[in-house]
Amino acid sequence: MTDLLAPAPPGLSFLATFVVQVADPVEIGSTPEGTRRIIPIVGGRVEGPELRGTVLPVGADFQVLSSATLTELEAKYAIETDDGDRIYVTNFGLRSGTPEDIARLVAGEPVPPERIYFRGTPRLTAAEGRWSWLRSRILVGTGERLPGEVRLTVFVVD
Repeated sequence: MTDLLAPAPPGLSFLATFVVQVADPVEIGSTPEGTRRIIPIVGGRVEGPELRGTVLPVGADFQVLSSATLTELEAKYAIETDDGDRIYVTNFGLRSGTPEDIARLVAGEPVPPERIYFRGTPRLTAAEGRWSWLRSRILVGTGERLPGEVRLTVFVVD
């Protein structure tokens, strides 16, 4: 048997921090997949070394609480960059923690971020121009749910 060395993992380059302001959830109710809810996105800000802009008040985070410890997330919204371009954002994510911590988050209460696993794979789509390169990159992010907002730190996979 040959000893195989583990390959080096891909690197990550910081893209930006997205601070997404959210409104109270719209509860859909229990479905076969879990409890569904929609969280309206009402604004926010994107700040990075190059990418900076405003989160537009369009879109929502469509959630399924598939168990007492796991929430599946699918957010769809848009940002307008400080240089006037618009970027469509789709972010698939998972958020998990203890049943008590997830219940606190669902109730809008603060939970220390280190107690919650919150990861996502944002996809940014822009028209031809300065930001079109984002269409051909894989992005990953870490998240924090705070009262009234979600904070995502987004990286480009090198």
